[in-house]
Amino acid sequence: MNELPPCPECESVYTYPDGALLMCPECAHEWSPDAGAASSGEAVDDGDVYRDSVGNVLQDGDDVIVVKTLKVKGAQKALKAGTKVRNIRLVGGDHDIDCKIPGFGPMKLKTSIVKKA
Repeated sequence: MNELPPCPECESVYTYPDGALLMCPECAHEWSPDAGAASSGEAVDDGDVYRDSVGNVLQDGDDVIVVKTLKVKGAQKALKAGTKVRNIRLVGGDHDIDCKIPGFGPMKLKTSIVKKA
């Protein structure tokens, strides 16, 4: 008999195939059998790595340059491409970077619109 891997979320042994995915009846988690149990540890590592628009790894305290002109709600002018932002702080969520920009104040930016200085 073909033995299925346990659920990567709750470690339940009662997993079953559902089309191209595997299902857990206890926690309702779905995953690809190609991913396997080893990739669940890799996903945690990938979540901690933040990369800029060209693929450089970012860390807290780095300086970055904005690569795209952005319209800022409530501001009278746009944030121009080429603006240097110093001492960033990386946080989780949709907007990965917390920073203070001279002339604009505190802002949240996405890593996809900056490059490491």
